[in-house]
Amino acid sequence: MEVRIFNSLTDRIETFVPLKPREVSIYVCGPTVYSDPHIGNLRPVVVFDVLRRMFISLGYKVTFVSNFTDVDDKIINRAISEKKSEEEISNHYIQAFRNVAEAVHSLAPDIAPRVTEYIPDIIRYIEVLIDKKAAYAVDGDVYFRVSSIANYGELSNINIDDLISGARIEENSKKESPLDFVLWKKTTIGINWESRWSRGRPGWHTECCVMINSLFPDGKIDIHGGGFDLKFPHHENEIAQSKAHNNNSIANYWMHNGFINFGEDKMSKSLGNVILAKDIIEKYNGNLIRLVLLGTYYRSPLTFTFEVMETAKIELEKIENSYRQLAVSLQLANFDLSEEQETDIPQFMEHLANDLNTPNALTELFAIIKKANGALRQRPLDYLALRKLFSSIGAMLNILGIFVDYPRLSKEDKHMYTEYLKYKNDKNYAESDRLRQILMAKHIL
Repeated sequence: MEVRIFNSLTDRIETFVPLKPREVSIYVCGPTVYSDPHIGNLRPVVVFDVLRRMFISLGYKVTFVSNFTDVDDKIINRAISEKKSEEEISNHYIQAFRNVAEAVHSLAPDIAPRVTEYIPDIIRYIEVLIDKKAAYAVDGDVYFRVSSIANYGELSNINIDDLISGARIEENSKKESPLDFVLWKKTTIGINWESRWSRGRPGWHTECCVMINSLFPDGKIDIHGGGFDLKFPHHENEIAQSKAHNNNSIANYWMHNGFINFGEDKMSKSLGNVILAKDIIEKYNGNLIRLVLLGTYYRSPLTFTFEVMETAKIELEKIENSYRQLAVSLQLANFDLSEEQETDIPQFMEHLANDLNTPNALTELFAIIKKANGALRQRPLDYLALRKLFSSIGAMLNILGIFVDYPRLSKEDKHMYTEYLKYKNDKNYAESDRLRQILMAKHIL
């Protein structure tokens, strides 16, 4: 099946052609770990997890990398204020992030590098940029020379002249140009390392470049992903450095998910209008959050409201009830649900392969759910058709990362269900109601 992706670098949808046949390398910018993640941080987690699951389902070998930025002023400031080490702060919020990612059923990255693990590589990378005249050192700081590469601004479609005219040029600035950005910052405040220029720490834009360069041959990957807010300056500056260092743009395809809005404003920690991921997970659950995040096309902004969550709750219950009733009916007929079974989801996969169109994929899921509900009402039941529907729905849910458990019926459960139907037919409502309550508690009814 042909996969098509909207490439932010070329601003058009393109047919995906991997660097290696039937393999795909994906790098997604991870969090700066200085506070609890909010629901906006979960959108790239879920979006790129579904992208990964789609490729796996299509038979690709996937290498999925997402980093932790554990060197940053915000981490240092928090460590100072709480009288802790940066490592303690980072470890705490890395675990917090992992907890919420797991709670929304995202697969753990194949590799989850931390910036602090790559400091020697970062220093060597900067040295190469200096040797190539793409960077320069001034008083212990190192800056990237934007003029050393062509087409700066091509990812974000920003005009260099507009950037320069709009820049605030500080008096006695160390930089040759206001566009130049820091690669190494001289400092003795907080965590720092020795380099030939000074004791200091790396600039944010260099870190992802170096981790990709260290983990993948020639510093080149298939897909680089992240939130829309990273296009400029972060991803733009990654491309600039990789052009100078490796003569490539890091990735063949750049993917960016849209913002989550709360009311009329973008949800962000700086605006103070965030909803913490752990709080919304506790109030609802990972399946529901995932369903809401996938209900809007990934490149479009998503407006979060509690009304949206309540509506999605009803839709999720339809999925859960149908899938569980299929499982119960099949087990009562002694079908082994653990056996591999043929699936029939071509339209669902076509939607996902068409630039990860999850809203259309969900529409297809609900069409199959409706078909399953109709099949469950037919008499006599067509168990072979039910088995295929059960497998197809299960495959779709797995790719979407929506985990619906179903009851595994014991002999006692099957006997109880038979007794319930007998009491119901005999109009022995006291006994049928008693058993009905037990079966409902077990999600068998």
